Amino acid sequence: MSDPTFARPTLEEVAARAGVSRATASRVVNGSEGVRAPLVERVRAAVDELGYVPNQAARTLVTRRNGAVAVVVAEPESRFFADPFFAQQVRGISKELTAHDNQLVLLLTEGTADYERVGRYLAGGHVDGALIFSLHDDDSLPVMARKAGVATVIGGRPSWSDDSGPSTLYVDCDNRGGARDAVRHLLNLGRRRVGHIAGPLDQTASIDRLDGFRDVLPDIDPLLIAEGDFTPDGGSRAMEQLLERVPDLDAVFVASDVMASGALRVLRQRGLRVPQDVAVIGFDDIVSVAEWTDPPLTTIRQDIEEMGRMMARLLLRALEPSAGTDGASALAPIVTPTQLVVRASA
Repeated sequence: MSDPTFARPTLEEVAARAGVSRATASRVVNGSEGVRAPLVERVRAAVDELGYVPNQAARTLVTRRNGAVAVVVAEPESRFFADPFFAQQVRGISKELTAHDNQLVLLLTEGTADYERVGRYLAGGHVDGALIFSLHDDDSLPVMARKAGVATVIGGRPSWSDDSGPSTLYVDCDNRGGARDAVRHLLNLGRRRVGHIAGPLDQTASIDRLDGFRDVLPDIDPLLIAEGDFTPDGGSRAMEQLLERVPDLDAVFVASDVMASGALRVLRQRGLRVPQDVAVIGFDDIVSVAEWTDPPLTTIRQDIEEMGRMMARLLLRALEPSAGTDGASALAPIVTPTQLVVRASA
């Protein structure tokens, strides 16, 4: 049985303490406009004094907002929890949502069989919007979110972005430009047999980084390109393939720091010195990886945590009432710059 001594304070008690009507107290608690500043301060003081916590269900009826955002990751749990990239991105999202009093709801997918479950949840009115990332070419998650009627921002440029117009909101880095900078740095070091370990080629970030590699080396031998999977083991396997095909390889641009850590392990096992025999550049600048590899990894930096914050910020702006009027023109995809970070591996 509940103890009446610890009964939750009611909105009526807040109104009485502040000396205002219940309707005025409700408008202040729910963030509505049109209440004079002195009354707002009195209601807020009463809320603090009484320890009043709004009833979320009632608040949703008034504001038509849940104060919750779904973060949907198109990857299995094993990949999500093992890759520090996701930890940084979700940390940025969480910080921004928390700063605006929104709850993060994490939804992971083991495969397309889980998509129906995610679609039902999004359509169930539990969240105001969705942040979706790590999409693959065949992903139907954005379509499901659109059918569910929730605002959506995508992490990474979606493959259809060139044809979908300004309505597709996403946050990405300049993957292609960063890749060009990496390859030019290797060439400036005097390297001439430069290989590339690409990420999964059903993801646009991998394709953009491969395109940047080819921008600088348009006549590259296809044998100097191997596909990985954004894991250390995938980087190791791809490095083995490159060395078998091209034993005199003298440099490699790897599409992620995590894969580069696997490539470095293979080079060390083969007795090849980095950077003397083979120079290595990664992508991401995940400090927990890049500064702890042997040797520390030269890489292309993207601000992963800040990009997470940008995703959340863009979604919250899309949820504002003005986003459906002239203010919509201010909402557009965001592409952030990258930066070459030189350490000891190249």
